[in-house]
Amino acid sequence: MDNFDHILNWTLKAGSHFFPGPDGGTCINEAALVAAGFPYRPVRSISDMPSCFSRPICSLAMMLNDQTDDITRQRLMPFVTRLACADTPEVEQLRAAYIDCRLGSARLYQRRTHFELGLDALEGALAIGRQADEIASGEVRDRMAAACSQVPKPDQGDKPTLSAKLKAWFGAAAESVG
Repeated sequence: MDNFDHILNWTLKAGSHFFPGPDGGTCINEAALVAAGFPYRPVRSISDMPSCFSRPICSLAMMLNDQTDDITRQRLMPFVTRLACADTPEVEQLRAAYIDCRLGSARLYQRRTHFELGLDALEGALAIGRQADEIASGEVRDRMAAACSQVPKPDQGDKPTLSAKLKAWFGAAAESVG
């Protein structure tokens, strides 16, 4: 899916998100959940990802997602469908060692790893072991559009108006004085 970023109306953003915005508006790992067919949920740490996602790869993807600017971040979009590629513990250790070798030891990467170096490390780590199952672009588009359409809408019926809040507050204050 070389033109993945042109297929979907989805925008990668830094950090975790309670729900996707109308333009996607999630981090790479949250987008990867939806693309793989999981229900949307915020991803605050790698442990929030299902076991079919490679921990070292998702960790690197999260770091790259969160440390770069909004325009550069969109270059991660083609990787969204490739993160659900967890393999045996031995392969996951090889992936982690490869990333550590490329970026720093024991995942103590520089705070601002150069994006190009990180992107190369991501591509190399993804070449090790099992590859994610191919997902048809139409299916991914439909899943991501469905996630955007399921964004909770504020329920105006349950919320008191400002006027009602003020009356209740001032009324309670007047009763306590009198």
